[in-house]
Amino acid sequence: MLYRHVNGYDMAFIELGQGEPLVCIHGSLCDFRVWSPVLGPLSRHHQVIAPSLRYYFPDRWDGANADFTVGRHVDDVIAFLESMGGEVSLLGHSRGGHIAFRVAQKRPDLLRRVIMAEPGGALDASIAPAGMAALPSLRAVTAAAVAAIAAGDIDGGLAAFCEAIGVPSWSGLTAAARQELRDNALTLLGQVNEQRQPFTRADAEAIRVPSLFIGGGDSSGLAPVILRALAAHVPGARLEFIPHTTHVMFVEDPVGFCAVVLEFLAET
Repeated sequence: MLYRHVNGYDMAFIELGQGEPLVCIHGSLCDFRVWSPVLGPLSRHHQVIAPSLRYYFPDRWDGANADFTVGRHVDDVIAFLESMGGEVSLLGHSRGGHIAFRVAQKRPDLLRRVIMAEPGGALDASIAPAGMAALPSLRAVTAAAVAAIAAGDIDGGLAAFCEAIGVPSWSGLTAAARQELRDNALTLLGQVNEQRQPFTRADAEAIRVPSLFIGGGDSSGLAPVILRALAAHVPGARLEFIPHTTHVMFVEDPVGFCAVVLEFLAET
């Protein structure tokens, strides 16, 4: 494990392989360990760099008295990329996909390509498809999980979160995956007031970085709706689905996921 000092914070990361750099940003309740299933295939072709965002493992945040916002994490990723020098490709999953989108918005000069695997968030009225109002909001699907974790029922809250976002059940996760979520459980309390802004049509149309959106073929709920809407409005964007997978498609089918990512990164 390595560290890079950015914005007054020592950001932990792991690094494998050689070649053009690919920076991977994890989603909610995760950290750099979540990328383990794809590190082998990706690092055979690229220098893969996977940081843990501020307040996530190996940090031990107490869930209070911190500026836990999406904006803070976007600025940290930008500073991390600036410290690397030159253009890189950026891959983000779920909440990390939202962060990757915002980095592409703010600092396209830092990016060669951007890959967003089911970026999390919400759509405003300018881009939301008909019928979206009937789907539960991000805040609604996490409310039960946050309440349980705040009350000290960590495993119960994490199980509720897994059910809400449509990933494999808590009991179906490996022991290592369950421990990773436990290690980051209090970060979900920070997400309650993280100031994540909805995606707009203008946001999507302003992206000028070559973009790939990836979804799980069997994903349900809000995630695939957001994915399709953004891909339809980001100029020149590609949209790919990994068959027979859900929101954690790179865990459920790392071979299929890496094939799509590597093909996109190899394009001239």
